[in-house]
Amino acid sequence: MPSAAVSVVVVSWNTAALLDTCLQALRADHESGLADVTVVDNDSADGSAELVAERHPWVRLVRAGANLGYGPAINLGAAQDAPGPAPRWLVPANADVAVHPGALARLVATGDTDPGVAVVAPRLLLPDGSTQHHVHPFPSLRTLAALHLPGAARVLPAGRVLEGAWDPDRSADVDWAHGALLLVRRGPFDAIGGFDAAQWLYAEDVDIAWRLARAGWRTRYEPGARVTHAVSAAAEQAWADDGAREDRKQAATYAWMRSRYGRRRTAVLALAGWASARGQARRAPAGWRRDRALAHAARHAAGLRSLRHAPVTVAASPTTTAE
Repeated sequence: MPSAAVSVVVVSWNTAALLDTCLQALRADHESGLADVTVVDNDSADGSAELVAERHPWVRLVRAGANLGYGPAINLGAAQDAPGPAPRWLVPANADVAVHPGALARLVATGDTDPGVAVVAPRLLLPDGSTQHHVHPFPSLRTLAALHLPGAARVLPAGRVLEGAWDPDRSADVDWAHGALLLVRRGPFDAIGGFDAAQWLYAEDVDIAWRLARAGWRTRYEPGARVTHAVSAAAEQAWADDGAREDRKQAATYAWMRSRYGRRRTAVLALAGWASARGQARRAPAGWRRDRALAHAARHAAGLRSLRHAPVTVAASPTTTAE
């Protein structure tokens, strides 16, 4: 019997009900022979691992014994493939997603059609059915210009995927997409060493897309493949406050930029981001827009301050693993 084309690795941490829904949605793709499914449980305390063993015996269960973080857990799951040729595609996934019928097949078809694509991102749907904005440009001065300068988003390529300008119905190449669920070509994934263990949580998705792009591969957004995403289901257990989660994400992003871009380039981006956000705050009327701009400015300032210290691995928390 030929091996499955897709190896799905789901990272689980204390979201048993969502994990159950996730696996139910994947079962048809497993039974058709398209996908093998592995759950890496990061030492859940809510019976998630036991649920997999009892209700989904067709799933390969890996009990990590500790909270490894997201990327390292995916790497561990990817190493569990059965003997023989490895599946052509890897799907790293949160436990808070539910693939729609035909979504995995559509992702694979998109990737197989274009041999230059290493990552295919689906359309992520929020529980209310709306499309989550989840594709982005890499951090750069052009990105900051598209974000903050009037009219720049219409003329700069980075602006095409910004919130308010992005067309979620159009398939297109993008710099990177959120890692809630991605289809990744296995050969390039293995060639770059998988996810970087230093990105314990947050920025692992931009990092893997960036390293693959540096190796000559592209990321493609495919709106015809639909996946429902209960955003931040696990992260909310650690930080109920949206601002605290955003602080962690931005800290992880600055740690990533420092490791990949270097201190000087990161400092320039932090200064430019701070100045742009402060200018936006000055132009905004009093209210949530000004508050949001000031919060962005504070995060850029924190990123700049972090460059004074020795590099550290940014762990979002020892108690969460999903976006």
